[in-house]
Amino acid sequence: MDHSQVPVLYALEEFRRRGDVVYGPPGHKQGRGVDPRVLAVLGDGLFRSDVLMMNGLDDRRLSHGVLRKAEELMADAVRAEHAFFSTCGSSLSVKTAMLAAAGPGEKLLVSRNTHKSVVAALIISGVEPVWVHPHFDAERHLAHPPEPDDVRRALHDHPDAKGMLLITPTDWGTCADIAGVARVVHDRDIPLIVDEAWGAHLPFHDRLPTWGMDADADLVVTSVHKMGGAIEQSSVFHLQGDRVSPTLLRQREDLLGTTSSSALVYASLDGWRRQMVEQGESVLASAIQRAHRIRKEIADLPGLRLLGTEVTEAGEAADLDPLRITVDVRELAISGMQAAEWMRTNCRADLGASDTLRVNGQITHADDDATERLLIDAFHRLTETAHTMERRPDVALPPPNTLELEQAVLPRRAFFADAEQVPARTAIGRVAAEIVSPYPPGVPVIAPGEVINQEVVDYLRSGARAGMLIPDAADPSMETIRVMAR
Repeated sequence: MDHSQVPVLYALEEFRRRGDVVYGPPGHKQGRGVDPRVLAVLGDGLFRSDVLMMNGLDDRRLSHGVLRKAEELMADAVRAEHAFFSTCGSSLSVKTAMLAAAGPGEKLLVSRNTHKSVVAALIISGVEPVWVHPHFDAERHLAHPPEPDDVRRALHDHPDAKGMLLITPTDWGTCADIAGVARVVHDRDIPLIVDEAWGAHLPFHDRLPTWGMDADADLVVTSVHKMGGAIEQSSVFHLQGDRVSPTLLRQREDLLGTTSSSALVYASLDGWRRQMVEQGESVLASAIQRAHRIRKEIADLPGLRLLGTEVTEAGEAADLDPLRITVDVRELAISGMQAAEWMRTNCRADLGASDTLRVNGQITHADDDATERLLIDAFHRLTETAHTMERRPDVALPPPNTLELEQAVLPRRAFFADAEQVPARTAIGRVAAEIVSPYPPGVPVIAPGEVINQEVVDYLRSGARAGMLIPDAADPSMETIRVMAR
């Protein structure tokens, strides 16, 4: 296929050249009605390009073929049979993917180190999760993706499961054995869905971890805005084989997706695909080399422990994305939250994720010598200054097995049940009626329907006192927890 073509971008360019006046949404009419004070910040080009696909550039139903051609080019670029663009981020795309595999009351194997959007999908759909617990690295207090044997055991116990949802890479960069898991689930002729939100760049360089389509996954969801060059909320479904029907996937997406698809998102996806096909190997090679230099410098700093290839050599994870820079700071006697806050405030270095023990930053094809130096200098300054920081309360890190809570009630039933807000101490032994997810990265510690235990309560309460953000809980301080009424 001719990957120099960018159908959505060309259509948008032609729309702007013609100077069409739209008598429908958006109401700002390509920026004519926007407050000049807003234009001063956002620029008029953004509003001139803010066009609806329907009755604007294109639509899947009122189609001039623009979107269809762009999606065909994307599928070809990443070695998939089908690709579908989504403008609501992978938080919505993963919900759609799950609905394409299982329905209300049906079982779906789900990796428990999942984003809160997956739990939201379980609540919306009524699907029964069969949690496949991640491989827990006790030394690093870190959850890596589950292994093929974990999936095999789950399928043995639940042979009626309709598919498997696997999350890889994790927020910290460790990767699953996708091909191994695919072999296990395909032995039962059920689909493997991969939430590869952090992996949009993986198809474009062979020194990066294996891309889901190349590892025989049936359906892969990526967030191109995370590691790629498209704007926020840019997501793509990639599909191959016949275990998930493309027609069914489109219908499920239509059920959940917006009818006001953004040409800005589609055009940026289109342009990013062209860039990666034409330049991806070279620009990603440069990014990998840059990340290697950064890793080398950080590894030599006192008090910092870099997550590196030792995690794969020890068999803790199948692979590691070298562009994800995960650094344990506990030897500095500060929390990852403190480190991230300090680096943002004092160095203008905004890291992607942090928890009680570590921080994470990402390197992409967009980085240059200046951003490389800024990140290295920020870590240097952190090690020199950490001893002056206020000591926050210790966080009661739970033993790994205590994080594997009993699922007593389906998430949907628990979430919509009569509930009460009770003191955290009295919530022990009760069934949760809410999602509790420290953010970032947004992986739930408690999902609706799970039985709350002492260790998790101690962890969340002490974490909140130490600065952990828990925005989705009814009480972010964790002094009280929402549970099913008796």
